[in-house]
Amino acid sequence: MEQVYWVIFGVLAFIVGCLVLTQAKEGGLVSGAGSQLQAFFALRNNYVFVYALMMAGDWLQGPYVYALYQHYGYDVKDIGRLFIAGFGSSMIFGTVVGSLADKHGRKKAALLYVVTYAASCATKHSPDYGVLMIGRLLGGIATSLLFSAFESWLVAEHFSRGFDEKWLGDTFSKAVFVGNGLMAILAGLVASYLVDSLKLGPVAPFDAAILVLLAGGAVIYATWPENYGDHAHAAEGVVDVLRRQFAVAFGAIIGDQRIALLGAMQSLFEASMYTFVFLWTPALAPAGEKIYHGMVFACFMTASMAGSSLSGILMKRYKVETYMKYVFGLSAMALAVPFLFHVNIADQPSSDSHRRTLLAAELAAGKEVVRGLSLQGQMQLVAFCVFEVLVGVFWPSMMTMRARFIPEETRSTIINVFRIPLNFFVCVVLYNVHLFPLSSMFALCATFLAIACLLQIRLERLIRAGPPPGAAPAKSAPAEEENPLLAGTAEKA
Repeated sequence: MEQVYWVIFGVLAFIVGCLVLTQAKEGGLVSGAGSQLQAFFALRNNYVFVYALMMAGDWLQGPYVYALYQHYGYDVKDIGRLFIAGFGSSMIFGTVVGSLADKHGRKKAALLYVVTYAASCATKHSPDYGVLMIGRLLGGIATSLLFSAFESWLVAEHFSRGFDEKWLGDTFSKAVFVGNGLMAILAGLVASYLVDSLKLGPVAPFDAAILVLLAGGAVIYATWPENYGDHAHAAEGVVDVLRRQFAVAFGAIIGDQRIALLGAMQSLFEASMYTFVFLWTPALAPAGEKIYHGMVFACFMTASMAGSSLSGILMKRYKVETYMKYVFGLSAMALAVPFLFHVNIADQPSSDSHRRTLLAAELAAGKEVVRGLSLQGQMQLVAFCVFEVLVGVFWPSMMTMRARFIPEETRSTIINVFRIPLNFFVCVVLYNVHLFPLSSMFALCATFLAIACLLQIRLERLIRAGPPPGAAPAKSAPAEEENPLLAGTAEKA
């Protein structure tokens, strides 16, 4: 295996260790003593544990979804339709189902996620295309619930118990560190062991995911109290509820520019992130170079862990809105690297023919041609790891800003509305990815992230100016208003 993977992984692991030690030394976002602090730790640890199980159920499936469809004999076009169905389902059905959580309860929505995703995993036992399509539709609904119901439940529970708003950042950063980092690596190892070592076949990880999801569902059922966003209008039917929920949600988005900017930035960033997921493999191996996907995945997840650890330090030292513009800007620069390399390659039209000549000569000499990562591929891998670090910063930071500005009564609805444009964009990309060169797709992603950077600058100015007339106030007023870059340092004095 090429040394570059181990070097990058080692550097990232060292950075994670340093960040974790820094967090421990500085004490994190949470300080104080007494029964309230103990109650917060109990809520935080419970949520992180549940979130980790839910994400493990998701990560167990990831490495073998495409492989399973290939195992059943479907070609790229058929598999592409299945993926499009999943994102389309999340955009349409998931938005509706997720929005009902505000009315009928976030705990119920979390349990519905468990049931829906477990059912989606169960469909993988059938090679029938129609059954697999049903599984993708169920998976799309589950994804919307995963990214709205759990966060909405936590935010409502956090504020109902009177905890400090800053403490939410601690919960989110630890949830992302464990759920999107440790669980991702562990799930990848378990899935590989089930398929490659035990020879149980590509459906085994999905069965393991069902067990993990059911275990998490049992914890939710036994330990989570129910909370709601909308306590009124109890006699309304489902259609009336949805009509009113979406009317209120769109009214909040239109009436408060801060919420609209949050939604736009989330859609732009996540659309770029999901597009990157589909494109990083061909970007690293444009000429069929051999890639160790497991090591690349481990590097990405370790980078994400570094980002989530870094977010905890940043939120303690600064206000979220002051550093997020740098997160978006650096993300744009990282995903622009493949486009820039394409420009350099285009200036050397003879490079492709020269490479083909060398390959033909080696084949004629009887040599086994196994190309590792090129220098450009290695530099792109570093850039992609930088992007994953920023993804790790993005999630807890964006969750914290959403908790501050999105109205409680329609939180799940608004979060799901934010996901409509990103799901639509991903569907368009999947359907047309073969029509555009990779460099153009990465340039588009970089442009989206640059726009998000400009929107974040606008949001920062709006926050400094105060809420507009009639807008919902922020959950808590920061004490360090005169010097936002020093927010969070007052506790050290």
